[in-house]
Amino acid sequence: MLQHAILILLLPLLSAAVIALFLRRQGGIAAIVSTFTAASIAAIALILALHGGRGENHVDWLTLGTFTLSLGVKFDDLAALMLVIVGIVGLCVHVFSLGYMHDDGAKARYFGGLSIFMFSMIGIVLADNLFMIFIFWELVGFSSWVLINHWHEKTSASDASKKAFITNRVGDFGFLIGIIWCYWANGTVNLTQLGEHHVFSTAIALLLFCGAVGKSAQLPLQVWLPDAMEGPTPVSALIHAATMVAAGIYMLCRIHVLMVPDALTVIMWTGAATALYAACCAIVQSDVKKVLAYSTLSQLGYMVAAFGLGSLVTEENGTKVVIAAGVGAAMFHLTTHAFFKALLFLGSGSVIHGCHHEQNIFKMGGLRTKMPLTFWTFTLGVAAIIGLPGLAGFFSKDAILYLAFANNKAVFAVLAFTAVLTALYMTRVWRITFFGAARSESAAHAHEGGLTLTLPLIVLAVLAVIGGYVGIYPKVFTGVFELIPEAHGADHTTILITSLVVLILGAGSALLFYKPSATDALEERSPGLFRLLASKLWFDEIYQWYLDKVQQRFALLLNFLEQIFLAGFIVRGGAGLVGLFGLGARALHVGKLNVYLYWFLAGVVVLWLFATGVL
Repeated sequence: MLQHAILILLLPLLSAAVIALFLRRQGGIAAIVSTFTAASIAAIALILALHGGRGENHVDWLTLGTFTLSLGVKFDDLAALMLVIVGIVGLCVHVFSLGYMHDDGAKARYFGGLSIFMFSMIGIVLADNLFMIFIFWELVGFSSWVLINHWHEKTSASDASKKAFITNRVGDFGFLIGIIWCYWANGTVNLTQLGEHHVFSTAIALLLFCGAVGKSAQLPLQVWLPDAMEGPTPVSALIHAATMVAAGIYMLCRIHVLMVPDALTVIMWTGAATALYAACCAIVQSDVKKVLAYSTLSQLGYMVAAFGLGSLVTEENGTKVVIAAGVGAAMFHLTTHAFFKALLFLGSGSVIHGCHHEQNIFKMGGLRTKMPLTFWTFTLGVAAIIGLPGLAGFFSKDAILYLAFANNKAVFAVLAFTAVLTALYMTRVWRITFFGAARSESAAHAHEGGLTLTLPLIVLAVLAVIGGYVGIYPKVFTGVFELIPEAHGADHTTILITSLVVLILGAGSALLFYKPSATDALEERSPGLFRLLASKLWFDEIYQWYLDKVQQRFALLLNFLEQIFLAGFIVRGGAGLVGLFGLGARALHVGKLNVYLYWFLAGVVVLWLFATGVL
């Protein structure tokens, strides 16, 4: 089992190396190599999960005094579930990319980037200690930068990749400090050993949470994710919907034993605030990918809030049992969200491809009849995310709402209102995109893509329907799914009614308010509210002001001091003093005996003065 786990880690690295060394000018072959590797990863992931074998092992890689850095594999039910998600979604994205990137001139670089990302993400999943997680954490950030920057000739793509990379480094700095502090306090960062014995610390927990804030784009580091939509749409589906951004949630579930109540409270409110904020921003977006980006932010906030809600006390056979319900609810929603959000992103990619790369929903329309398969699969994705009973999102969202209802009524109210907004903006984008008459030449000539573009949509649509039925999953994931909170009796009725009410309110309001047209109804009827929501609370402007007025000026001051004191006084001044001494010393060597005699006599006088104590 461990050998297969190592194989599934090294396969994408080998694929990336082969593409980089031998296939840089052969995009077609590179695409086949990378896609075949993704298929192998998905197959091995399923075999490993279904095999039921679990375990861990490690080797010492670097020893410095008493410190030892180990590289190891921890394969339990949590890792098995995440590995299957990465494998299935990764394969669907690779297949979709065969059609979407067919005519791209840098196809080899693109598929090489996908392979290095798969290697990095699998490394996070299998890592058995925090230092190893951090190594692959940074590799994920690097591969994300490469893929967002794929069309680097566009200034917007180049800027977006730098923004994503730098913003993530801010969170990762806190993450690294948390890891070092954890090692200093506990003498280990091995996940299993931390579970057996660790020092409780709010500071360590919150510093580690900083990594999730950056990677999962939580407030206040959420600004990079919407801009990351400048990358190819399949990249958005793989990295910014289903896997990379979910790494923060997965990491939190890995280290839940380190969490203390005060830290969980901060995490809970961070997630709830992010969920509400992103849902408000999504309402006014006109770019179909930006709508889905803010939707991803909101759903990630849901997961973070679920994790922060913590444990739940239940009764089994008259005995009170405490379960890590936050872990169960967060991972359950991560699983279902990976399927329906990847479906929505790939569906938007199919729409963009069919509309000749038009992304403005107000320039679409009429696609229901022109792209029927995309329409029906996208519809299933929308129905799943807004919580239509019977679909995947309904079950996972209700698990979070029940946990919030049981543990914190204020958070329950925030998340319920967020669910109303989710139904509103997703129904809005669905209706404006697919219904009415075509509102541009691109929409008028839209067409369905080939098999590589439609087959992944069908697979993900099936998963978006059945993904929430825990009973269909093999028993091998019991270690995760047994933690999912389940409502009973009156609580079950309350949550069910709440779900139906928020669905009807959100979707019904969108159907009544928004008509398929070339303009935004909210902008026309309430321009003040529209501008407020479109401002995104001026996060980007505030950060830009800080960079221009504070950080840049501080950097100029440091540069001035460096030029004056370091380069000028210390470096050039020291060099000048040495040069002056050299000139004086050279002047003494003139090759004349009488001059040397004078210096000899002067030396004798100085020596006599020292000997007599005068000097």
